[in-house]
Amino acid sequence: MDRREFTASLVAGGCAGMCVDLTLFPLDTIKTRLQSQQGFAKAGGFRGIYAGVPSAAIGSFPNAAAFFVTYESTKSLLGAHNAFSAPYITPVTHMLAASLGEIMACLIRVPTEVVKQRTQACPSSNTYQVLLATLREEGVRGLYRGYRSTVLRECRICNPSNMASIPFSLVQFPLWEYLKTRWSWRQGHTLYSWQSAVCGAFAGAVAALVTTPLDVAKTRIMLAKAGTSTAKGNIALVLLDVWKTRGLTGLFSGSIPRVTFISLGGFIFLGAYEQARQTLL
Repeated sequence: MDRREFTASLVAGGCAGMCVDLTLFPLDTIKTRLQSQQGFAKAGGFRGIYAGVPSAAIGSFPNAAAFFVTYESTKSLLGAHNAFSAPYITPVTHMLAASLGEIMACLIRVPTEVVKQRTQACPSSNTYQVLLATLREEGVRGLYRGYRSTVLRECRICNPSNMASIPFSLVQFPLWEYLKTRWSWRQGHTLYSWQSAVCGAFAGAVAALVTTPLDVAKTRIMLAKAGTSTAKGNIALVLLDVWKTRGLTGLFSGSIPRVTFISLGGFIFLGAYEQARQTLL
């Protein structure tokens, strides 16, 4: 990937990330409060649905930019080798590229996500107060609470821009690329940005639904008080506890706003990315 393509991926990814995160922030707040251990009403209900938005705004651009630069670079690098150029290997290439992109993006995403979600669950505090409290009580490690569950959830990879990590990316991006390829083949020319956006919305909805239990675990780990068993970050134990106390409903709590958020986010995020990248190139 040359410098022009690198810059295009960097700028387009960052702009797309800020666009989708700020636009759909209220839905993300509602989802977080639905998954909170204290319950939706006690976590704030519909009050202060923009609580935590400064943290999201600050992290959006570098988070999405890091993901897409890594994603496009990995695709370009692997595509240059014969072993990864065969059509049946293409989905594997996209999975690897998305996974690496998510791992890099999570280095930025997790600290902003921790602060954002704690502010959402405690609307009486602002972003700055939550950040200081986290650093004072847990240090820098507290900002990376839930990093493992976020990466495992996302290798998604993309939440628009926080859609769940590695498992998420493994579903979303290969499906997105496949849908684009099929649609482009059927109409005989490259897709318009709105068509890429439609493919992104469908792929995001599917990935969001199947990774909801991991998102529930991530939310509980990030919101848990320091020193509790949940705060230790054992995903399996957290999911088991949710299953015992709330059953299947608990594992998929927040799935409707999550699927809605990520479907709309996928449309805006991937559509904006394609449009911006095509414009820059």
